[in-house]
Amino acid sequence: MTAETKKKVSLFDRFLNGVERVGNKLPHPIALFAIFAAVTALLSAIFAAMGVSASGELINRATNTVEMQTITAVSQLNQKGVIYMLTSAVKNFTGFAPLGVVLVAMLGVGVAETSGYIPTILKRTVAVTPRSLITPVVVFLGIMSNIASDSGYVVLIPIGALMFMAYGRHPMAGLAAAFAGVSGGFSANLVIGTTDPLLSGISTEAVHILDAARSVEPTSNWYFMIASTFLITIIGTIVTDYIVEPRLGKYNGKFLEGAFESNQITAKEQKALRMANITLLVMTLLVVLLCLPADSFMRNPKTGSLIAGAPLMQSIALVNKTWTVDLLNSV
Repeated sequence: MTAETKKKVSLFDRFLNGVERVGNKLPHPIALFAIFAAVTALLSAIFAAMGVSASGELINRATNTVEMQTITAVSQLNQKGVIYMLTSAVKNFTGFAPLGVVLVAMLGVGVAETSGYIPTILKRTVAVTPRSLITPVVVFLGIMSNIASDSGYVVLIPIGALMFMAYGRHPMAGLAAAFAGVSGGFSANLVIGTTDPLLSGISTEAVHILDAARSVEPTSNWYFMIASTFLITIIGTIVTDYIVEPRLGKYNGKFLEGAFESNQITAKEQKALRMANITLLVMTLLVVLLCLPADSFMRNPKTGSLIAGAPLMQSIALVNKTWTVDLLNSV
């Protein structure tokens, strides 16, 4: 036996190593999308040639009644199928109901990101975090960052790495913690985010296949998302501290002086952030006051509800993004 014994690799570590090797061999997401599209077209041709069909109760859009219908597989690879794909591409996008929500949301998100509001508030929160709470705070902020769409990927992940490095911890662990929060917790949140109106629109389109009178509200999944926020924070912290960071080994690198300080908030940013938050608070109170009266125009005119069929919920994406644009214009 040599003086230097090899470290025994556990079964769990071997499993993780295998997952890592397989994951590294996956194609780029754009390539995966192209592959899935090609496979779908190929399967449509195969099923169409086999005469595959399915029967079930569906809504007849002409009569708005439920009736038994049979759907037969249609090939996308014959002349008619190719012409349909080419001529219907634009209509497929413009006719998709959630697309409008995405466009409105991206206007506000774009202003929030380029004006510096979201990056500044993330940096501010991370900068005042004590050492013992680094991991849960980074994971939690990653989850909450989806309220501004994908800004967490751009802002929080590198800051998470710098924050870990500032305390002598492995920066890759901080990067992994932030990435786990942003990706693993995407759509979970304590408030209604940009994805909730989008997903409710998609669900409503699906529900209309069976019942055109029903709809799915942006708040329908809210309680689950609130609980998921805390659950993912706890799981992300445990995985980072007890699985990811130990696998990276001890960090022997030196902290690059000024690397984290360059991400600190300037006096101008602090003033702008304070003014923006005050504006946000005032506008939030204004919306609350508008919703309080029993005959408020923000309520469902028939039931008085602020959720089901209420203009407040139907315009939640516009309200959220208008807040963002107005408060950022104020600074």
